Amino acid sequence: MNWASWILSGFTATLALSTLLATSHGLGLTSMNIPYIVGTVVTPDREKARLYGFFVHLLNGWAFSILYVLIFEARHMVNWWLGLLIGLAHALFVLTVGMSLLPIFHPRMATERHGPTVRRQLEPPGFMALNYGYQTPIAVFLSHATFGAILGSLYHLR
Repeated sequence: MNWASWILSGFTATLALSTLLATSHGLGLTSMNIPYIVGTVVTPDREKARLYGFFVHLLNGWAFSILYVLIFEARHMVNWWLGLLIGLAHALFVLTVGMSLLPIFHPRMATERHGPTVRRQLEPPGFMALNYGYQTPIAVFLSHATFGAILGSLYHLR
């Protein structure tokens, strides 16, 4: 594995992913705010949650980029379209599996079967995160496809 290339390409791709998700939230295309959701896992303080969540999501994206790089290395091939395809598969996994499991381990999120309580006030994402708006899956697919395409464009095989 080319560690120096991974550090740069993984960080750049993660910044792009985070920027696209924040932009889609800021433009009102989705009500999903990933830094806030992730941050409220670690703190009940709503203001600090955004900051903590941003850094946790940044580190998480960077860590996930290793999986992409391992696929590139195993296939002895790296390019933007392979990264894009992996990104689309990643987004599908996040939207179907990840979002359905989120309420189970998130200490402040209601579940589909049990509504909000004093402690669990965050809305659960629902299937494909559609509770956050019908354009949410589009934003997730586009941001993860961009993540993969950037990673595939910038990473260099060892």
